[in-house]
Amino acid sequence: MKSCDTVELFGSNVFNDKVMRKRLPKDIYKKLRQTIDESLPLDSSVAESVAKAMKEWAIEKGATHYTHWFQPLTGITAEKHDSFISPTSDGGAIMEFSGKELTKGEPDASSFPSGGLRATFEARGYTAWDCTSPAFLQEDLAGVTLCIPTAFCSYTDEALDKKTPLLRSCEAINVQAKRILKLFGKDVKNVVVSVGPEQEYFLVDKEYYEKRLDLKFTGRTLFGQKAPKGQEMDDHYFGTLKERVSAYMSDVDRELWKMGVSAKTKHNEAAPSQHELAPVYSNCNIATDHNQLTMSTLKRIANRHNFACLMHERPFDGVNGSGKHVNWSLTTDGGANLLEPGKTPHENAQFLLFLCAVIEAIDKHAALLRASAASAGNDHRLGANEAPPAIISVFLGEQLEEILNNIDYDNPSEKTERIRLDVGVSTLPHFRKDTTDRNRTSPFAFTGNKFEFRMVGSNASIAGPCTIINTIVADTLCTMADELEGAKDFNCALHNVVQKSIRQHKRVIFNGNGYSDEWVAEAASRGLPNIDNTVDAIGEFIKDDTIALFNRHKVYSENELRSRFEIKLGKYSKVIHIEALTMIDMASKDILPAAIKFSAQLSDSIIKMKSTGAGVDTSTQERLLERLSKEIANFGSTLDKLRESVDRAEHIKDDIVALAEFYRDDTLKIMYDLRIFGDNMEAMVDRRIWPIPTYSDMLFYV
Repeated sequence: MKSCDTVELFGSNVFNDKVMRKRLPKDIYKKLRQTIDESLPLDSSVAESVAKAMKEWAIEKGATHYTHWFQPLTGITAEKHDSFISPTSDGGAIMEFSGKELTKGEPDASSFPSGGLRATFEARGYTAWDCTSPAFLQEDLAGVTLCIPTAFCSYTDEALDKKTPLLRSCEAINVQAKRILKLFGKDVKNVVVSVGPEQEYFLVDKEYYEKRLDLKFTGRTLFGQKAPKGQEMDDHYFGTLKERVSAYMSDVDRELWKMGVSAKTKHNEAAPSQHELAPVYSNCNIATDHNQLTMSTLKRIANRHNFACLMHERPFDGVNGSGKHVNWSLTTDGGANLLEPGKTPHENAQFLLFLCAVIEAIDKHAALLRASAASAGNDHRLGANEAPPAIISVFLGEQLEEILNNIDYDNPSEKTERIRLDVGVSTLPHFRKDTTDRNRTSPFAFTGNKFEFRMVGSNASIAGPCTIINTIVADTLCTMADELEGAKDFNCALHNVVQKSIRQHKRVIFNGNGYSDEWVAEAASRGLPNIDNTVDAIGEFIKDDTIALFNRHKVYSENELRSRFEIKLGKYSKVIHIEALTMIDMASKDILPAAIKFSAQLSDSIIKMKSTGAGVDTSTQERLLERLSKEIANFGSTLDKLRESVDRAEHIKDDIVALAEFYRDDTLKIMYDLRIFGDNMEAMVDRRIWPIPTYSDMLFYV
């Protein structure tokens, strides 16, 4: 594809600003831009004009249907398609789309989880047009559909989706950040949360995927002996793309570019068959929508190439899991990055204030931030193979930490302009270092002019974590603004606010190895929380302090928070329940019969060899049969325990907390033991008899 074709392709299926400027009357376009840019109420006349232009544009592109595209609390997207066709009295039809149909939908959607916000018989739910995120066309084998990003709320105005609280949190941080900037003499219209989510995923051959019940039902392998080779040679990371994978990635790029998703970077990740896609940074709300599109597109295009795309946090044991690194920063409408240190960060008071606000927010709400990334799948990932540990800490790098320490102890800062990097090769260019290196073990790392939250799982929506980061930082900025506004000596007050923040919250700063046992002990001595499982983590959502925090900034009501708690806890139990049933099915119908069949063949072989009377040595076969028989017995008895555990869980399903704790403390441990015995048998059974594709098949034969 020529570069000029790529430029024409990008955004070709998006009802973006360029299209609106061309197709809308000037006065309508101006009013719509004011609504988008200044958060003003939407004029009904604007909606009618936009609906007409949007319909004509979509029909010209081949669309026959439209859908309100929303993000319910399942974590994935949802849509109900309606055609533009309306019958006429003479038996014909016309294509219609009104402003009302654009701005409001009533999808019912009563089967989505609501966490008690509404009963099934109180099913009315509304979708409302989010004009700040452009409508787009989605193409598939069925045709072209106009997708309109929308919020989803109940009849009682409570948020039933992930977009609505996210938009509220963006507004909260906008308000508080502008208060701070005004104190520095800067009058800006908007402060925007800028986000760039890196997306990791695995590709496996579709043929192998179809033969693995665990991958199809749970997204991860519940059985599977490690391959002789994993990622220890580091030969896959950033390696040359295989032609089949490269063709898939190019197809994904084209599909995303058409929908305006700025897919920028693609490469092999550390584990075999693992890859990454990263976009250009954008507005938090749009970045969230685009990441949902990215995930669905990765999966959809995989089918075309006879792949299955896996986004579970830990689909394969013993190699890297998949995360989603959420890069987060604050930008003014004029394009100024508020987390840019500048050439001399020690002299940049505004930067230091925003930096301290983030650090303070992370320290005060570390457990809540941990909860934002909590899931049954992520529990398998955190703390292993390049994933950050469950302990929340902030990496700053030596230079910034030294600056903060100097402020803490009132030491004068030396000039700390960025140092040139010289690697000792004359033909290589010299360039300036960032103010920090990178720390792959840090959950929340400052990486030059942004923070990178590395704890989010690969299949999660970034809306939840971003909502929490936005809100906790907004709350800290609010407290700081309260102290600074009205101060008689602003510079003195500013110094005191920054110094107090550093002294009270620098305990969360850690530049070392987050995987070390020493850090676990040190973090405990610092009083940092270490929450290693989802059940304990998500209790943070319903603590009094959390409820008060989100109420202050009108991001979540108490009912909305309690609903999220119930949904997350319920999902945790459902995931483990499905995994347990899948293990029972595979163990009973595939693995145990295969092991028994091989042991019978081995036994028959020993008997036949001995019957020859030739004094044949069968000791090797007998030892193998003995070991296999022992594993079969252990496997069978553990399988019975797992069945009993699932049955016992049925009797405590009315208590969602007790049920989740039971699955965590009882069922999961039995599943772990069952896997060990199953994987031991895989190591002994003839591969021609073993009934499911192995790790070697899936990770090295793409």
